[in-house]
Amino acid sequence: MAGGVRRKSPGSPSPLWGKLHTLWQDKHLVLFKTEYTLLVVSVLWFLEIGFNAWVIQKVAYTEIDWKAYMDEVEGVINGTYDYTELKGDTGPLVYPAGFVYIFTVLYYITSHGVNIRLAQYLFAAFYLITLLLVFRIYHRTKKVPPYVFFFVCCASYRIHSIFVLRLFNDPVAMMLLFGAINLFMDGHWTLGCGLYSLAVSVKMNVLLFAPGLLFLLISEFGLIRTIPKLSLCAGIQLLLGLPFLLENPVGYMSQAFDLGRQFMFKWTVNWRFLPEWLFLDRYFHLILLASHLLALLLFALRRWKRPGESIFDLLKDPSKRKAPAQKTTVDHILFSHLV
Repeated sequence: MAGGVRRKSPGSPSPLWGKLHTLWQDKHLVLFKTEYTLLVVSVLWFLEIGFNAWVIQKVAYTEIDWKAYMDEVEGVINGTYDYTELKGDTGPLVYPAGFVYIFTVLYYITSHGVNIRLAQYLFAAFYLITLLLVFRIYHRTKKVPPYVFFFVCCASYRIHSIFVLRLFNDPVAMMLLFGAINLFMDGHWTLGCGLYSLAVSVKMNVLLFAPGLLFLLISEFGLIRTIPKLSLCAGIQLLLGLPFLLENPVGYMSQAFDLGRQFMFKWTVNWRFLPEWLFLDRYFHLILLASHLLALLLFALRRWKRPGESIFDLLKDPSKRKAPAQKTTVDHILFSHLV
């Protein structure tokens, strides 16, 4: 148009503006729609940084096992490799060799275990890493509403206590375990098995996840191709424990992997409602073990196979099974490890 001013046509809104606009419209659903999980867990994770710092500064540290851990690894540093002679304030060393190496590093970082405040911040870092790994697992399932993650972290007094107020070795073992599960989700089975074995080497209770992992490996690879991965797990245990096995193999195996260990009633949480005499009774322990094995058997026969298939069909190579092998999903991995 002559002599006129050409007006600029309004452009389309930017993708960022569109997302913000949608977020504002759905603000009442942010805590319920899984598409907002990443936003919610990001906010929670950054809140946890400040909350952990506040807990460390304001809540009294509880000494239970840290000094004993330091005494135990100090014995190794001083040249004692016989597990039966390694002791701390709470009794003998009862954790596998990976525990010794990791806590030896922590021993030196924290000035021979004296700098408790630094140790607390290190364990806060372990907690934040673990939280990211757990968030990623449940985010991948796309089935957990975002509000649930608040109860996973911020609302849990016990989880903060275990990590930053008591400095147990459980946080290190579980951080490695959740790292392994993330690797399994991404299809890195060999690396995942290696990390899983490292988790076992920190605390034996991680072996409780072994049946689920064995099922996943056999489902994914069949029996023959599973053997090398199991060999890797065993090889890592052998390599880590070698200095102690050479010194006193029976002492190491009986201390680090003592399946008959008697736990003290005063430390239990889950079974606090029982009378102490029942908690300490060996028949009660056998009933629990039998119940656990029965549950695993029922899952193997009823849930860990397709209808009409034999459980033994899983032992075959996936390419030779009657029915085509199903792709292992995040749900399968998570469910198998929770069982």
